[in-house]
Amino acid sequence: MYCSTCGDERLFEQPPCEDGHGAECPERICTECGTAMLIGLPVASPATLEHAGANDASSPAERAA
Repeated sequence: MYCSTCGDERLFEQPPCEDGHGAECPERICTECGTAMLIGLPVASPATLEHAGANDASSPAERAA
């Protein structure tokens, strides 16, 4: 796996998981420098933004009134 601190391919190991993930723990540690890396994280869903309509108040103060 590539270590950004070492700037090269390095061996990474899974440390003992203190968060209770067991074998599913996403943390890996570079055996050369100790840099931690998270792997296999789920992709977050995109945020949904609501837009004010043309007739809605245009400022937070007006909306609160």
